Amino acid sequence: MVKYLLKRILILIPVILAISVLLFTIGKLMPGDPVRAMLPPTTALRPEQYQLAYDAMYRRLGLDKGVVEQYFRWFGNLIRYRDLGYSSIANRPVADAIKEPLKNTLMLNVFVNFFYLLIALPLGIKMAVKRGSIYDTGIQVASIATYSIPSFFMGLSLIYIFAITFPLLPAGGMPNTFLLGAWTWDSFKAWARHLTLPVAALTLMSLASALRYVRNAMIDALSQDYIRTARSKGLGEKVVIYSHALRNAMIPISTVIVMTLFSLFAGATVTESIFAYNGIGRLLLRAVTGRDTALITSLTLFFAVINIIAVLAADIIYGLVDPRIKLE
Repeated sequence: MVKYLLKRILILIPVILAISVLLFTIGKLMPGDPVRAMLPPTTALRPEQYQLAYDAMYRRLGLDKGVVEQYFRWFGNLIRYRDLGYSSIANRPVADAIKEPLKNTLMLNVFVNFFYLLIALPLGIKMAVKRGSIYDTGIQVASIATYSIPSFFMGLSLIYIFAITFPLLPAGGMPNTFLLGAWTWDSFKAWARHLTLPVAALTLMSLASALRYVRNAMIDALSQDYIRTARSKGLGEKVVIYSHALRNAMIPISTVIVMTLFSLFAGATVTESIFAYNGIGRLLLRAVTGRDTALITSLTLFFAVINIIAVLAADIIYGLVDPRIKLE
């Protein structure tokens, strides 16, 4: 197991390097001047003052160095989390710009993944057990219907129903924790009210794929010979389902669970924008529209590394769930 883990980590190192080179190159090829984006308008300064400020910022960003040196400085700072660059849209260092949105996205997705797994696992198992029934067909139709709805339409529909027609919840935005206090009952209620609609939208859109995955894995497990043997021995149906079938079905299901857990670090760009939620997805959209090269490159590389780690974690989980799999 240790040998396999070390081998996979060594394989991932050139992958991360290749991704970093690609992202750095794309960032350099993006149109626009990052220095001018960080400076005040030319009308705010005299031409000679503007040129002095431009030259100073140009040297500060390291753009006076060669391209290869710029890459190694950028990648070295990225690894040490020392200097990720300067965000033009946030007007502060990238590390400071992503801190608050990342915390908000983690908070949002913790609840999304909790309800996602809480609903998908028992429903998917019951759908497999009642395969072909009205219950199974009804849940499949309902889940596919929610999956087919565009995310922006889902968000706008929830806002229209629960914030406009029946004004029970806020339409979006962030709670003012500065006035409410960090750890008070009022701040907890404010967070709960603001999180309800985006959590509901993301959960509903995520259920269809998870339900189908769990259902198919359980159907495959329930059709195996060892299940017929267990039933022939007189074991109870719950014992057969949860102690025998589910244990073996967890091998493919674990992929969904692992990828879901690592999605805690990813943002839902459209949903966060619809609900004006200050998350990492909305920040990335602002960075793209504002041509913030430093922020775009750092966030994209961060998402790529998270996905690579998720794939590695899924492979390790296979060995833990089913010891018969020889990872060596």
